[in-house]
Amino acid sequence: MKELLRTNDPTVIALATALLDSEDITAFQFDVNMSILEGSIGIMPRRLMVADRDLFMAQAIMRDAEIDLGQ
Repeated sequence: MKELLRTNDPTVIALATALLDSEDITAFQFDVNMSILEGSIGIMPRRLMVADRDLFMAQAIMRDAEIDLGQ
């Protein structure tokens, strides 16, 4: 698994996941349950992970959608 993006914004995660799903790329959200530790104030970023083989295509999809990968 490789990290595609990291963000505090749940709408970015939702959009990125929908875009990847439309291209049959499976994405996994990491750190979703960290809100228990932080008190649900949104300071801990979530990570969106993809399989190693899908990383290049997923990055291209994010660039086309103008989603900042922070890299």
